[in-house]
Amino acid sequence: MNENEKEKEKEKEKEKEQEKVKKEEQEEIECLKYEEIEGDLFTSEDSLAHCVSADLGMGKGIAKIFKTKYGGIQDYKKQSIKIGGSGFIKRNGKFIIILVTKNRYFHKPSYESLEKSLCAMKKICIEKKIKSLSMPKIGCGLDRLEWNRVSELIKKTFGDLNIAITIYFFNN
Repeated sequence: MNENEKEKEKEKEKEKEQEKVKKEEQEEIECLKYEEIEGDLFTSEDSLAHCVSADLGMGKGIAKIFKTKYGGIQDYKKQSIKIGGSGFIKRNGKFIIILVTKNRYFHKPSYESLEKSLCAMKKICIEKKIKSLSMPKIGCGLDRLEWNRVSELIKKTFGDLNIAITIYFFNN
């Protein structure tokens, strides 16, 4: 190998190393920070999210607490959110996001409708530059979805986004 070839070889190695570092930095920038903690969701400073029905019944469970604390039913109705969609209001400097996962309050959601709603919520997070989001174990209270499957959908949907998601739960 002559001097010129050695120089080119060193340059290629240097470029490969720079690409590797760049890729690692990119992964650090665009990655989900996910945690589950025991506690009261409503103590969080983050934007909040929860599941509702398209009829916006919100008469039971955590949805009722959201309705009492933040209101906004008329604002949500104006957004005409369908199953698989997501909408938001802003209260006290943070976003309150709803995921519409079923048509009527007495129906049960599907994993498909939840996944579509999560994708719609992701778009809101990107548009509104939301960097931290807290939620209950969505779809798993009165709606009876399995938490293991739901948490995987959340991680899959938000895995490439620079956002911190905190799941709040109570141990009974």
